[in-house]
Amino acid sequence: MYAFATLSDLSSAMDAGQVSAVELAQAAISRIERYDADINAVCAADFDRALDAAKEADNARARGASAPLLGVPMTVKESFNVAGLPTTWGMPSFRGFTPTEDAVTVTRLKKAGAVLLGKTNVPFALGDLQTYNDLYGTTNNPWDLGRTPGGSSGGSAAAVAAGYGLASIGSDIAGSLRAPAHYCGIYAHKPSSGLLPSRGHTPPATPPLAFDRDLTVPGVLARSAADLSHLLGVLAGPDESTLGVAYKLVLPPARHDELSNFRVLLLDTHPLIPSASSVRLALTTLAEQLSAAGVTVTRHSALLPDQTDTARLYMRLLLSALAANYPLAVYEQLHEAAARLDAKDLSLAAERTRGAALSHRDWIAADTARAVHRERWRKLFATFDVVVCPVMPTPAFPHDQTPDQWSRRIMIDGTAYSYADQLVWAGIATTSGLPATVVPISRSAEGLPIGAQVIGPMNEDRTPIRFAELLERAFGGFTAPPLLVSDSEG
Repeated sequence: MYAFATLSDLSSAMDAGQVSAVELAQAAISRIERYDADINAVCAADFDRALDAAKEADNARARGASAPLLGVPMTVKESFNVAGLPTTWGMPSFRGFTPTEDAVTVTRLKKAGAVLLGKTNVPFALGDLQTYNDLYGTTNNPWDLGRTPGGSSGGSAAAVAAGYGLASIGSDIAGSLRAPAHYCGIYAHKPSSGLLPSRGHTPPATPPLAFDRDLTVPGVLARSAADLSHLLGVLAGPDESTLGVAYKLVLPPARHDELSNFRVLLLDTHPLIPSASSVRLALTTLAEQLSAAGVTVTRHSALLPDQTDTARLYMRLLLSALAANYPLAVYEQLHEAAARLDAKDLSLAAERTRGAALSHRDWIAADTARAVHRERWRKLFATFDVVVCPVMPTPAFPHDQTPDQWSRRIMIDGTAYSYADQLVWAGIATTSGLPATVVPISRSAEGLPIGAQVIGPMNEDRTPIRFAELLERAFGGFTAPPLLVSDSEG
């Protein structure tokens, strides 16, 4: 009965002696053993150490000790270092690499009493909207095994959706937290840039240096918005070895505690790629529900930064960050391709090619343009509290492992579009480093989850999370377990 419970439910049950941490861990392990042959979310199990940690949690509770996550079962994305478990980023060449030190976020989870069941699958080099690799295989969506759970935190999202623990940590540069949460019917939060420490979220066999890679942030996935807020409180704050020497984090409270007080700008489609009819319908229904609840909902605003400009800027910055790690031969090919581009070609594909070959001078220009966008967002959030928009243009799509992902297509209401262009919805928050919370709001005609992305003001992460929590309370939430795993509560 606890497989799909919330953090408060689990903590209350353990405090009351209704269930032990060991029993929760054993139940989660049993679910993984029962269902993961089909889902394939957990790629590196750590059951023995998890049971040891659960026993220690029970002993600590018996002594009267307390901690924010004491005895709570969780998973961790494979790309985060966990001492004694492999970190490969899905690359077979790093099959034998095992770090000896935990990532900072993992250390904080353990300090808070979490019981870590293991690590979850990722795409090769974290570089896809799907989750598969030659080392660990393909992760399937618990709602439909023929569809993707998203990427690159797809294993984590599938694990949470399937009841393999309360929550998971992941990372996001191109919707890598948000798309999987949307596809799998759970909650996720991409924090403001720099809010969570990145040390130890490190490519395999490289030093766990304390610095933030452009656009990339660690974040959290859970089964309720309130749990997101709790996890953020555990994980947020500067790295103790760097800024934490001089600074402490004090997150401002949410702007409002009543849903009717929120001022909402709601978007349902993008000028460069349409949203599926199911996604538009879900957002239209949400707008109607909000208006009926007394929320001020606006559908258009001149304050919104130009979304075509934002998408183009995002693609340049994204590929600049990704291509920095490409093999030299690939980088040189991209540099030559960028030189051949027509200056009048402003397509997103052209912007990605330009971004992969940006000079430092051009990157500085792009970064300056980003600062202009941030200022425009600051002015927008003086009038609105949150922006609500799609997470991705469609619900979860069928697996597509065409080797050249840049040539793939995404079907939207029967018409094919560029697979990579759907990332514009990730870029709306990522470009300027804004916090974004995913909340499940509906189901498609096929029964697939549909989420909404709630974007908030920079460093006011509790505002979009609180809005998501109030949505959950007002309209019931959509976090029922997938049919595949709902027959056993574990």
